[in-house]
Amino acid sequence: MPDEPRRNTRLPASNTGSEEALTEGNADSLAAAVSACQAGDRAAQRQVFDACHESVYRLAVRMVGLQDAADVTQQAFLQAFRSIGQYRGESRFTTWLYRLAVNESLQHLRRDRRSRHVPLEREPVDSARHEQNEERKELLDKALSDIDPELRSIFLLREVEELSYREIAEALQIPAGTVGSRLNRARRELQKRLSDLGWDE
Repeated sequence: MPDEPRRNTRLPASNTGSEEALTEGNADSLAAAVSACQAGDRAAQRQVFDACHESVYRLAVRMVGLQDAADVTQQAFLQAFRSIGQYRGESRFTTWLYRLAVNESLQHLRRDRRSRHVPLEREPVDSARHEQNEERKELLDKALSDIDPELRSIFLLREVEELSYREIAEALQIPAGTVGSRLNRARRELQKRLSDLGWDE
């Protein structure tokens, strides 16, 4: 199934040169560090953590909120290093890591079903448009926190982390054909909640 073009309802995604260099430009270096982790190299664990921490933390913030994101991130990496021998290289390491991060986030949300606002990451905005942008971010924040966590994870992996449908299917362990239908459902639910909250395009 070909990937659909992304819609205009986007969340801010931070770009970090170091992460991009390790996961794309220096993929061989990351692969070497992962192999060293599998051999028990503790220094290599630190390299992998430094390379991938920011993207996992960013996802956790948007899944469980700022207050608990650090704990979820830590648990995801602990699980990753405990089970790294199970990684066979059949997908990108970051895709495998996203799977652990999403699973840990969903488990956390199931343990903590209290209704609460889930804050998204904030990025600097132009001062002249600060008030308008903050209001729109708060609406998007609230709408996203209201949709089903599993739909939220698909939306975030596609629109923020920019994974392909195939990579999302691998990360969430669902059929590739299911990604599109769930993503469309996530977009519809998000759009409805935005409309209910008074979002004005």
